[in-house]
Amino acid sequence: MLLKVEDIHTYYGRSYILQGISLEINQGETVAILGRNGVGKTTTLKSIMGTQPPKSGRILFEDKNISGLPPYQIAKRGIALVPDTRRIIPNLTVRENLKLAMLKDKERNKDQLLEMAFSYFPRLRERLNNRGSMLSGGEQQMLAIARGLVSSPKLMLIDEPTEGLMPILVQTLTKNLKALQESGLTMLLVEANLQVALEIAQRVYILEKGLIKFTGTSAHLLEDKEIQKRFLGVSV
Repeated sequence: MLLKVEDIHTYYGRSYILQGISLEINQGETVAILGRNGVGKTTTLKSIMGTQPPKSGRILFEDKNISGLPPYQIAKRGIALVPDTRRIIPNLTVRENLKLAMLKDKERNKDQLLEMAFSYFPRLRERLNNRGSMLSGGEQQMLAIARGLVSSPKLMLIDEPTEGLMPILVQTLTKNLKALQESGLTMLLVEANLQVALEIAQRVYILEKGLIKFTGTSAHLLEDKEIQKRFLGVSV
């Protein structure tokens, strides 16, 4: 077991967001968190990363309790967060954004890390010397994921990667993420697009009002139209 979240309760001020979330991720597995807007999906990622730590419960990573650690220490242990806001640095080039993400890894060859990122996101090689502000929304999302990738994570948390993208870019990014999944990278994915999530993830959790209402394989959810409509309001 790579990650185990045990009964976490997370608040924003007095707002009670996560009301006892438990989930597990195995090494090499891709898991998706699904649910309507405002049910606690992003808060779950922030709780794991330590940017919005839970008030109670435990988060175990490689059998060690990381609850309460500051985000930079959690990152050092091998967890990378790709936020829905992307947070690339607009005045730096693609190359410079990626090099910043590699600073903590002094052992691995930086050129090899760049080549690895470009093998998944070849468009970034073409835009290598362009500033972040000059990239399209899809290119910025590719850079945000590649930036997490070159940090050599053991677990990548990815928040709403296809949000706001044109359908053609959604297809491209889905293929990119599917390739990462097939490479054995462990990912926890928050995704509003049900079809994308089911294509990438092996298992899913569905949240409603801060509680997990369904857990199972993607194949199970794909077949169960009633659960799709009840908790997600859509079906595929």
